[in-house]
This record gives sequence, structure tokens and C-alpha cells, in this order.
Amino acid sequence: MAILSPRRRRSAAVSVAAVAVTAAAGVAFAVGGASAGTVSGTLYRDPSSAVVRWVAANPGDSRAAVIRDKIASQPQARWFANFNPSTVQSEVSGFVGAANAAQQIPVLSVYEITNRDCGGASAGGAPDLNQYQTWVSNFARGLGNQTVMIILETDSLALQTCLSGAELNARNQALTTATQTIKSANPNAKVYLDGGHSTWNSASDTANRLRAAGVQYADGFFTNVSNFNPTSSEANFGRAVISALNGMGISGKRQVIDTSRNGGASGDWCADDNTDRRIGQYPTTNTGDSNIDAYLWVKPPGEADGCRYAAGSFQPDLAYSLANGAPNPPTTAPPTTTPPTTTPPTTTPPTTTPPTTTPPTTPPPTGNGCSASVSLNQWAGGFTASVNVTAGSAAINGWTVTITLPGGAAITGAWNAQASGASGTVRFTNVSYNGRVGAGQTTNFGFQGTGTGPGATASCTAS
Repeated sequence: MAILSPRRRRSAAVSVAAVAVTAAAGVAFAVGGASAGTVSGTLYRDPSSAVVRWVAANPGDSRAAVIRDKIASQPQARWFANFNPSTVQSEVSGFVGAANAAQQIPVLSVYEITNRDCGGASAGGAPDLNQYQTWVSNFARGLGNQTVMIILETDSLALQTCLSGAELNARNQALTTATQTIKSANPNAKVYLDGGHSTWNSASDTANRLRAAGVQYADGFFTNVSNFNPTSSEANFGRAVISALNGMGISGKRQVIDTSRNGGASGDWCADDNTDRRIGQYPTTNTGDSNIDAYLWVKPPGEADGCRYAAGSFQPDLAYSLANGAPNPPTTAPPTTTPPTTTPPTTTPPTTTPPTTTPPTTPPPTGNGCSASVSLNQWAGGFTASVNVTAGSAAINGWTVTITLPGGAAITGAWNAQASGASGTVRFTNVSYNGRVGAGQTTNFGFQGTGTGPGATASCTAS
């Protein structure tokens, strides 16, 4: 369990209890069509969360009824914060499978990035970024194929003061790869990157950080996990960030806002006294705002920040203080027995130069061969590329993709592959964890560059 440092204006508690649930056959959830953002449906309430377990164990406690009715009854995020590459897939699969069986949308908070909290009291996560990618790959394999919402790495972009230029570039590439890995494993996953909050970094700075970390591949960004700012302030901030992203040619992105503790004053950041705060808007995807996909309880109410109590521990006095005097939750109808359909998420192309996709010119090869296709996202002066490597009718144990870049274009970084060369003809070879590709299966790598990306051609050789 991570312990949080008393950093002003920040908090991000961790809840990592595993629930042993057999994954049931999933159902489809509707995406789009609501009078809100791009997500519709009922959020998942975990019947084994810390607050639910406390209520069940303390029925005679004078605080139990209030905590039960106003907190334990509500859907909250499950935090995945232990470096457990051998077990994370089964933990995720159990959690997501239970949500699928309930015809509800799970919210998963990933808190595993290397050097998280800049080495402060919440230090932890993967030992290095290569191992981080292994963990993320295993995490993604447990997500199934129904709608899930992923809160990817709280504070990873808003807090960067400890990182050198090289470390910052590596983190940005790691977040881009994590987003693409999750989306590749489950195209219905909704992935949100760290947007800090309205009283931390400016909207333009936040937009620049999001772009560098690959928000063009994500569904948007989250805010207020590390603070208690009013929802209206966060929504205004989100609109400013979206406007800045649009100006960069990155459009179609949405915000989610953590409303778990922003229903009162915004005094002492740590929240372990909670006497001036209440729970905020109850979790919902029905936001009524086309810029906002959901109001979520990412930080579970009642779990400590690490000032007075151990971070992540459930404290009934904190929960009671947050819930006491707050309005009752709205009544909701039970989920329909006929599941709605799922529409795969789409990405609106940039308003300047649209991304250009170069598909394979021939069908996937037969035998021990491979093919490669390049999808590009261009903005003024730069681009990112996502490359799919597909095996033919037999599995391959390694690959090399050769890409010829247009004149003036140059590679500035790559992820999920080793690059040889920076301009002209560049060769990309697999890394240790993605060389073996099953027959007819696909793996992915990417790179970022300066200049003009459209016109790049790719070929693949298997080894």
C-alpha cells in the first residue's frame, strides 16, 4: 500500500484489494447516444470494496446507515497499484468479468508508472519502464471486449518536477504505448490521461503535456483526482484544455471529473479532517455536457490520503464526515435485461491536417512472413505514427519493419521497438516482449517525428 506525502494540492490514495470472481460472459454496453459525452450506461458498484466490507462487518455502528446509503451504494474506481505482473491479468479479468455480468461499466485506476509521486511518500510502481510495459500488457489482457473506463496514472503528467528531459520523454512514450496497448487489447476501452486539476497547471500547459503523452490515441483526460475543486471550476478548466487541444489539431477529446469529495469547502488539501467537505455529484455517465463523459468517484470516499491515517486505509469517521448532511443519491431503475449495443469508439481527425493511414497494399503473407501498416497523426511541424505488424499463416519469432520517410522528416523517439536510423530509411526491430506474434495476429509499435509524416511506406521481414 502506497503512503502519500503531504504535497500541497495533491492526493491520490490507493485501493488494491483483489476480488476473486469468476469472469462471466460479458454483455455490450452502449457508447454514445446520450445527452452527455461519449459514454452511456450504468457504472459498476463493486460488492467487495473496502466500504462495503466495513458496512457488512459493522451493522450496529451508529455511522453505518449513512455510510451505507450514501457511499457504499455508489460505484467507485478500483485502483491497480501493486507491481504484480504475474497476477494482474487475473485480477483485472475477475473485476471486469463481474461488471460485465452485472451489465455495468467498471472504472479502473492504473497507478503503476515508474517513479510515481516523484519519489515521494507514494513512491513505487514498476521498477523501470520496460517492466511497466510488461505489466500494462498483462493488465490489458484482462480487460475483455466490453466498455471499461481507464484512469491512467494519476499525477503522471501534472507532476513532473523530478524528471530530466530524457526521463520526461521516456515517460511520455510509456504513456503513449500504454494507451495504445490498452486500446489494442480492448477497442471498447475508454482511456483518460492525467489532466491535473484547475488550480495546478494552466490549461495550455496541460494540453501540451497531454499531447506529448499521446492523448491523440486516448479518449480524453481526467481531472480533480488530486483535489476537491468544484465541479463547475473543473468543467471550465476542461473546456479550456479541450480548446487548446483543438488548436493543436487534436479534437474529439472528452473530460471526466472526480467528484468524490468536492461537495464542500476546498480548504486543507489533505482531507484527513474532512470536516469542511462533503461528497459531490454522485457518479454517473449522464452529465448533460457534451465535453464530459462522466462524473466519477475515482478516489474512494473514506479512504485516507496519508496525513492522519495510512494512505488507502478505509476510515469510517472520514466516510461519515463526507456523507453526513449530503443529499441522498438519486434513485435509478435497474439495468435493462436486453443489453444495448456497443459502438466502437472513434477518433475525430485533427482540424488541421487529418491523420493519414497507409494500409497494407497486399493481403497478409502466407508462411513465415509478416506485413506492416502505418497510421499517422500529423500536426504543424510534427507527427506520431502507429505501426501494426501482422503475422502471416504461421507464427513468427521476431520482425524488422523498414520505413522510408519523406524528405525532411526525422524520428525523435520510438516505443515498443528499437529504431536504427533517424531519417530516410529507418529500421525498427522488435523488443523482447513483442517479437513472437501468433499466426494471423498483430502487435504494435510507434514513433514520433518532426516534419511531414504522410507518404511514409513500410515493409516487414520476419525472423
